[in-house]
Amino acid sequence: MKFFRKKVTLIIVAAISLSSVIFMSLDRNTEFKIVKNLDIFYSLFRELNLFYVDDTDPEKLVESAIDGMLSSLDPYTSYIPAKEKKNFKFQTTGEYGGIGSLIRKSDDYAIIAEPYKGFPADKSQLIAGDKIFEIDGTPVKNKSLKEISEMLKGMPNTSLTVKVIRPYVNDTLTVSLKREKITINSIPYYGMINDEIGYILLRKFTEDVSKELEDALSDLKKNYGAKKIILDLRNNSGGLLIEAINVSNVFIPKGELVVSTKGKIDQFNNEYYTENQPVDTSIPLVVLVNSHSASASEIVAGCFQDYDRAVIVGTRTFGKGLVQTTRPLSYDSQLKVTTAKYYIPSGRCIQAIDYAHKNEDGSVSHIPDSLISAFKTDNGRTVYDGGGIKPDVVVEADQVSKMAYSLYSKNLLFDYATYFYHKHDSIKNPHHFELTDSQYDSFVKFLKDKEFDYQTQSESHLNKLIKKAKAEKYYEIAEETFNELEKKLAHDKEKDLYTFKEGIIQLLEEEIVTRYYYQKGKIITQLEEDPQLNKAIEIFHENKIYSSILQGTYEKNDSTVNN
Repeated sequence: MKFFRKKVTLIIVAAISLSSVIFMSLDRNTEFKIVKNLDIFYSLFRELNLFYVDDTDPEKLVESAIDGMLSSLDPYTSYIPAKEKKNFKFQTTGEYGGIGSLIRKSDDYAIIAEPYKGFPADKSQLIAGDKIFEIDGTPVKNKSLKEISEMLKGMPNTSLTVKVIRPYVNDTLTVSLKREKITINSIPYYGMINDEIGYILLRKFTEDVSKELEDALSDLKKNYGAKKIILDLRNNSGGLLIEAINVSNVFIPKGELVVSTKGKIDQFNNEYYTENQPVDTSIPLVVLVNSHSASASEIVAGCFQDYDRAVIVGTRTFGKGLVQTTRPLSYDSQLKVTTAKYYIPSGRCIQAIDYAHKNEDGSVSHIPDSLISAFKTDNGRTVYDGGGIKPDVVVEADQVSKMAYSLYSKNLLFDYATYFYHKHDSIKNPHHFELTDSQYDSFVKFLKDKEFDYQTQSESHLNKLIKKAKAEKYYEIAEETFNELEKKLAHDKEKDLYTFKEGIIQLLEEEIVTRYYYQKGKIITQLEEDPQLNKAIEIFHENKIYSSILQGTYEKNDSTVNN
């Protein structure tokens, strides 16, 4: 115990001594507060470990304290222990060693959710729906996805065996695999929408994605005759800043400001300009964004909007304009710390100003007018800050029904796709595959003995009203009316399966197509009924609409256009 006290004391003294060097630029009052509170923390930590009734784990206690401290700042400043560094590297490079498959939880087991084409899981003929029973002889029942993922990952060229149970064929297989370096393509798909319009899906700003974009654009123009481009940044959470600059540079000239960063310390105040010759500065361009487009995606979309280089279509972006820098810590750990904010060419800050109003996913919600400032694009169009990038043309995505969401979250769409795969050797290509009415009836029959339920918004609002009425002593007065309403609004699952058939079929077709044509097929299927993509195509069909939006002269009486 004396050794423990001595060791911790030395660590704290060293930290305080180091603080005298680090904090020289701070005023005396701030420096005193830091040293004082470090001392308080050490005292508390010492007493806790000495006197707490049960044995404590000092490492877990400190990690919890660190996490609690950082959570009071912003969602992006975080502590990275040495054991998690490889996962952090994957976020920036898109590379890891493993079998090349998504996994998901199903009851007590993990199952193969989606094998990546051409990687070990696929080459070893593991398929979606396979239930993982053992890894290298170790049973994995009731283990978390994180634990199982760690068992599947490892150094490239190392071997492992995976025992799976294959549903609907009652087969148990033991498969030998050799791990490979898994590289997830940041551009998983590009192709032609019609004779003139090319489409490029960019999922992540990882290393060299700008080169992937250049190659895709050149291929579409040279070999397929693309004269207009749709760049899809929806659900792109960002990545490397340098790649945001290089991606912008594909479409805007050399020497243009893309983004600047401003922080408390001078070293984090920078301006970033395009440095290369562009591929094409004149090809008509539409960029698709949504509430999951964040950080580097917002830099690119905002840059194009400020220079009037592209029409932005979709919904307001996430509003993540904070710069993180990785700082090394002792024992091979790291601190990812917010050091500055992003500002795009017009002077707008991407970061959401109002932290009080957020959607469930953390994206920008309501922004009070008092927090919004106006800025101008190159052509003199008025654009606004306040959080994220507001599209030039706002188009909401189709809403998923409560019924469809319940089927998805309970894995029932996934399970039926697995069942369908084992019953059908092949299907038509993704552009032409459609689930027939009889096949949908088969899906409804498949659900007969499955448990799932949901609550409609009407039911949810009625339940809240009933609670309020009871609290305010009005329920008994209107009890009969409430009971009648409950009966009328009660959902009928079997009826709803046909009421919301169209949306359910779309999700079901995506799951089924993925079994046969992998990720590429799924993307093609998703694009078949896509209101935001269709709006982009519509804008391109009328050249005057496209150019008038960028010139700020679009006069159509449509509240969805932000001039």
